[in-house]
Amino acid sequence: MRSDAASLSDKEYLRYGRQLMLAEVGETGQARLKDKSVLIVGLGGLGSPLALYLAGAGVGTLWLADGDTVDSSNLPRQILFDSEAVNHSKAELARERLSQHNPLVELIAINQRLDAASLPEFVAEVDLVVDCCDNLATRQAINAACVAQGKPWVCAAAVGWQGQLMARTGTDHACYACLYPLDTKLVQSCETSGVTGPLVGVMGSLQALEALKLLLGMPSPVAGTLRRFDALAHQWQTLTLAPDPDCPVCGQRKEITP
Repeated sequence: MRSDAASLSDKEYLRYGRQLMLAEVGETGQARLKDKSVLIVGLGGLGSPLALYLAGAGVGTLWLADGDTVDSSNLPRQILFDSEAVNHSKAELARERLSQHNPLVELIAINQRLDAASLPEFVAEVDLVVDCCDNLATRQAINAACVAQGKPWVCAAAVGWQGQLMARTGTDHACYACLYPLDTKLVQSCETSGVTGPLVGVMGSLQALEALKLLLGMPSPVAGTLRRFDALAHQWQTLTLAPDPDCPVCGQRKEITP
C-alpha cells in the first residue's frame, strides 16, 4: 500500500485531501486514479461536467474527443465554454480549460468526430470509455468497439426533460445494441425537441460518479440496467436489461467487428 501512496506528490496530497479522506479512495485509490485513462466522446452538455469532475478528481489521462466547434446555442448548457469560445474547437478549448482547472492531469485533444473506423484505435488506449455524444450512429460505434475489446463504458443521453443512464462492465450485461437495434431510427433529438441545461448537467455528473467508481474498482449499480430520469416529475425508473443472445454485437451470433 505504501508503494502506491508514495506515487502521490505533495501537491496531490493537498489538492485531493477531501477525496483521500473517503474510505473507498484513500491513498491507494487516489494513486489508482492517477494511473487510469478515460476516453470522453463528446464535450457538449454531458461531456462538460463529466470532464471537469474527472479532471478535478485526478484521473491521470483524459482523451477529449469532439470534432465540432462551439456555437452560441451551446452556451446555456455546455459549461466548459464561454462567449469567447464561439467558433473555436471544442476539443482544443476543453484541453486548455481543463489544464487550468487541474494542471496535474494529462489531457489529449482529439479534434475529430470518431466513427466505427477510428474508434477502436482510441478505445485500445484507455481503461474506460464515457459516451457523451449526441447521435445514435456514434453511440453504436462506441458500443461495438468497447464490446470487441472488452472495455467498460458509461453512456448517458438527454432530450427535452428526459434523461437516461446506462453502463456495461462485463459480458453478462446487455450492450447498447441489445437495447436499441442497429437499424433503430432516432425519433427525438435536442435539435428538434430541445433540452434543458440542468438536465444534461445532472446526467453528465452521474456519468462522472459512475466512472470514478469503476476506475476505483468498485461495482456500479447502474451496470446492466437502464435508468430513466423524468426531470419534470423528478422521478427515476430503473429497467433491468438482459443480454440478447441474438444481438449482432455481443450475442452468440455476432455479425459485425469494429
